[in-house]
Amino acid sequence: MERLQGFDPWVGPRLDGLAEPIIDHETEGLDMASRGKRRTRAGLRRWAQRAFAVAVVLALIPAALTMLYAPSFVHPVSTLMLKDLVTFQGYDRRWVALEDVAPVLANSVIMSEDGQFCFHHGVDLGELKGVVDDALAGAATRGASTITMQTVKNLFLWTRPATTLRKVVELPLAVYVDAVLSKRRIMEIYLNIAEWGPGIYGIEAAARHHFGVSAKNLTRRQAALLAVTLPNPYERNPAKPGPGLRRLANLIERRAARSGGYVGCLD
Repeated sequence: MERLQGFDPWVGPRLDGLAEPIIDHETEGLDMASRGKRRTRAGLRRWAQRAFAVAVVLALIPAALTMLYAPSFVHPVSTLMLKDLVTFQGYDRRWVALEDVAPVLANSVIMSEDGQFCFHHGVDLGELKGVVDDALAGAATRGASTITMQTVKNLFLWTRPATTLRKVVELPLAVYVDAVLSKRRIMEIYLNIAEWGPGIYGIEAAARHHFGVSAKNLTRRQAALLAVTLPNPYERNPAKPGPGLRRLANLIERRAARSGGYVGCLD
C-alpha cells in the first residue's frame, strides 16, 4: 500500500515536518468556563469563611468586655465617648456609684424608659411583639428599647443610623448582658454612660451641669426632668424645659412616687 508523503495516520498531515495537533476548541472552552466557575466558588467560600471569622471576633469582643465590666471598680466608657476622644472634642463624665445617686433618679429613669426593667431578661418581649404587630399592620412603630438594650448600644454599638442590623445585634447582646450582670450593675453603668447633652455623660456630670448639684442631692422634680431628657438630650434641656417637657416630667414624677415593686431589683 502506497504511503502518502507527509501524512501520518495517527497524527494527521505534517507541516514542515511537524505534526499539526488536533485541537477541540469547543471542549477547551468548556474546560476554561468550568475552571472559572470553580475559582469563583472557591473565592466565595474564602470570603464567607473570612466574614464568619470576623463576625465571631466581633461577637467575642462585647462578650469578653461584659465580663470585664462586672466588677464595680471598672468604669466603662461608651462608643460616643470614644468618638469624642478620637475627634479631640473631649467630654465631661464623673463616675458615681449607684448608692451615691438619689434613688428617685433611678426610679424616674425606669418609669420613663423601661417600666419592666426589673422583670424582663434584657428584652421586653411584650413591647417587642407590639412593635412587630404595628409594623406588620403598617402603623407607626413605637420604641421598644429597654435600658439593657440602650446600655448595650452605648457600650458596643453605634447610635446613628438606627438600622435594623443594629437592632438585630442588640437583642442577643442584651439577653447576654442581662444574664452576666446584675440589674444594679446594668443600671449603674447606664447612668454613668448615658448622654445628657453635648459632651455631658453620666448622671453626676449631668446633675452638676444642669442643676449645680450632685447626683445624690437631686430633687424629685430634677430627677424627672433629667429622665425625660434622655430620649433626645440634644434638643431637650432639663434646666430650661418647655411646656411639653414639663408635662412629661409631671407624669414621670407621679409614676416614680408610686413605682414600688417596679424598682425592687435596685434595692
